[in-house]
Amino acid sequence: QLQLVESGGGMVQPGGSLRLSCAASGLNYYTIGWFRQAPGKEREGVSCISSSGDETNYADSVQGRFTISRDNAKNTVYLQMNSLKPEDTTTYYCAAAPYWSGYCRPGFFTSWGQGTQVTVSS
Repeated sequence: QLQLVESGGGMVQPGGSLRLSCAASGLNYYTIGWFRQAPGKEREGVSCISSSGDETNYADSVQGRFTISRDNAKNTVYLQMNSLKPEDTTTYYCAAAPYWSGYCRPGFFTSWGQGTQVTVSS
């Protein structure tokens, strides 16, 4: 089990940007995903990246606006979020999976962070 720590959340105006970070010792061996969960809704996969960084996928709702990347030397995965919309407002979680499945679904992930709040509002 990894101890994942998210950071970088906050409040931003529509159209603005934020960069989330997910850090953990040993993270570089794992597939990492970013998920979000609005109140009363299921947790959804936002973006996932393989341990090498060669494979990524994105939810349709964020394709072209969000970019996932990783710096394995720093044991950190990033989620660059641009052109933010009010509907992006929620808590974002990073999670780790022991292998790349090709699917960014919560069931494949075994370690979870505590979450970081993102609020997009004017």
